Amino acid sequence: MSDSPQEPRAWPRRVVAGSIALVVALVALLVMSFLPTEYVLQRPGPVYNTIGAVQDADGAEVPLISVPDGEAHETTGSLSLTTVEVVGNREHPLSWIELASAWFDRSRAIVPISAVFPEGQTSEQRDAQNQAAMTDSQSEAEAAALRHLGYDVPADIRVVSLTDDSPSQGLIEEGDLIRAVDGQTVEQVTGLRDGIAAAAGDPVVLTLERDGDEVTEEVTPEKLEDDSWAIGALLSVSYENPVDISIQLDNVGGPSAGTMFALGIIDTLTEGEMTGGENIAGTGTITAEGDIGAIGGIRQKLYGASNAGNDFFLAPASNCAEVVGHVPHRLTVVSVETLDDAVDAVDMIAQGEAENLPSCAPS
Repeated sequence: MSDSPQEPRAWPRRVVAGSIALVVALVALLVMSFLPTEYVLQRPGPVYNTIGAVQDADGAEVPLISVPDGEAHETTGSLSLTTVEVVGNREHPLSWIELASAWFDRSRAIVPISAVFPEGQTSEQRDAQNQAAMTDSQSEAEAAALRHLGYDVPADIRVVSLTDDSPSQGLIEEGDLIRAVDGQTVEQVTGLRDGIAAAAGDPVVLTLERDGDEVTEEVTPEKLEDDSWAIGALLSVSYENPVDISIQLDNVGGPSAGTMFALGIIDTLTEGEMTGGENIAGTGTITAEGDIGAIGGIRQKLYGASNAGNDFFLAPASNCAEVVGHVPHRLTVVSVETLDDAVDAVDMIAQGEAENLPSCAPS
């Protein structure tokens, strides 16, 4: 008796449906991988030694900081500024597959594109803005460093424009230099703000220099949402430095190198080896008064410093919450609030006493 041929066995409906769903999901995942995202990637950027050399536009090596008409002093070790590179922009957004590797790399960060490139701002506009911020940070760093060294560095506080509905309309003009508040000479913006705040809303008498002539005007400050007082003027500050300082650094923008510029200037103008031969990196904005402020991309800068062979990192105290738990192996982080703090930290590191310096501790 012969066996009759059997018909092929049909797959269960659930298996067929599951297989189709899997194929659809894989195709969707593949398509999604190449679709543009609303994110950009931040990663460690180049590290520059402020007491070392860089290449100029012609490819020649030149000191990053030089004193053309003054006496510069040889030094060793390094005082390096750190940077962050941004990958992707509104014109060339990243795909999901390009971002995938960042999930497994602690030195990289995925951030919304709007946090780096505001709506309507092109890459060229952002670069120009960052370059202007870099120029301002160099000016503030020069003034802070020279004042730390005991030089008199007067400031010119100039009115750039007036805000809408400014209480100074018809009284202050664009281009005016503000010299005093209620008879007290002001040589820095903080002094002007303090004078306005002290009046607590009462009229203040401003002494101005206009086209070479002295003018006085009485302005009644307006109260802002944060309960501070303002005269409704946008200001720019320039400094009359007694020492000619040149900072050579191309293709780097933003204000975050101020602290390291100031330290580099101090070391360049000071006899001896400030670092004791140690390799120290850092970051932080700085004001002419020597106050160090927070910056973005602190974690990427920590890894950039470590990758470049630095052993110590000076971090703004206001960034400490982002530092804790993200310090690369073998990198010692020191918390600083002022330029005096930073100078003291470098001195103590040079003397082998880094363990006595404040660090970023969990809150």
